[in-house]
Amino acid sequence: MRAKVLGVSVNIAILGAVSFITDLSSEMIMPLLPFFITALGGAGVAIGLIGGLGDGLASLLQVFSGYWSDKLPRRKPLVFIGYVVSSLFKLFLALSLVWQHVLAARVLERVGKGLRTAPRDALIADFADESIRGKAFGLHRALDTAGAVAGSVAALLLFWFLGLEIRSILIVAAVIAFAALPFFWWLKEPPRAPQKATMAITLRGFSGRFRLFLFASTTFGLANFTYMFFILRAHDFFSTGYSQKEAMVAAIGLYVLYNIVYTVLALPVGSLSDRFGRGKLLAAGYFLFCLTCFGFARVESWTLLLVLFGLYGVVSAIVETTQRAFGCDLAPVESRGAALGLMHTCTGLAVILGSLIAGQLWDLVGPGATFFYGAAAALVAGTVLLFLCGQSNAHR
Repeated sequence: MRAKVLGVSVNIAILGAVSFITDLSSEMIMPLLPFFITALGGAGVAIGLIGGLGDGLASLLQVFSGYWSDKLPRRKPLVFIGYVVSSLFKLFLALSLVWQHVLAARVLERVGKGLRTAPRDALIADFADESIRGKAFGLHRALDTAGAVAGSVAALLLFWFLGLEIRSILIVAAVIAFAALPFFWWLKEPPRAPQKATMAITLRGFSGRFRLFLFASTTFGLANFTYMFFILRAHDFFSTGYSQKEAMVAAIGLYVLYNIVYTVLALPVGSLSDRFGRGKLLAAGYFLFCLTCFGFARVESWTLLLVLFGLYGVVSAIVETTQRAFGCDLAPVESRGAALGLMHTCTGLAVILGSLIAGQLWDLVGPGATFFYGAAAALVAGTVLLFLCGQSNAHR
């Protein structure tokens, strides 16, 4: 009988440990990245391009990596390669000399995330019996989000209390990322017969309700531009009356708050969606993002910023927990994989475009325009989703 950790396979615990270390590394970088880009000469368009292209490509690649992992006799090599690629390009990112270097390194680092995520999730499902699969994913998610909180706190401590420069912290984060790789030595995956997987990305066979949901989620992707604009907005606010370093520390601290709220609420929100309906909860998340963006556009006090970063964490918990699940609810059982692939494709492209638009508005009009744009797109997405929920009620 194979050893278990907290009631699940030791393989799942190993993957959880890898995710904890990797997210610790990533979240040390994320709150500092917008300041690193601006220090290297990048403006709003550069930040939108780096954030949007990186996150969008990661979503798009999940479609292909999931397909490849089904066709291979083992998923572990693809997952390992994904983590190696991310670790290598985190180091290159830390050594960047101009913002264009950051663009290349960040995009390639996100390629690693896109390669590993879908095969890793499939591995977790393979390692867990159906009766404990929810527990397995819950344990992995808990370790992943714990790493996110620890990483953002570590960045704050290293920058403020130890006085390390941003580049030094990025190098430390890259070294930590490599520490996750030896865990794969203990990960044991038996060979299996390759699956007859397909990678067709088409609307054929999906209902009108799913297509309406896809329109709403894609529209929200346009609104959901890179997190870096939220950090820069906080920094700009504190730049008046505070030193440059104090303003950066305040912005990083608010990002830590965002991560804590997101982490604490991620699991309870899933249960809430089971009780009250994923569609209505997701619509509430879209509208809450609209309100949050409107607040960021007009922010005038630090207490409001505190509330807004908390709300941003609530939005992330709702959307990340319910959006994919609601899409699967609306898709036929035999087409759920294709539904997720289609959604990743559409939202990935939308995030790239949305972040570019946000960056252009930031440079040409001002930060307020960026957030008014996000509020407007989220309002449209929420309205469409409410209409969809009304249709669902009418069909009952």
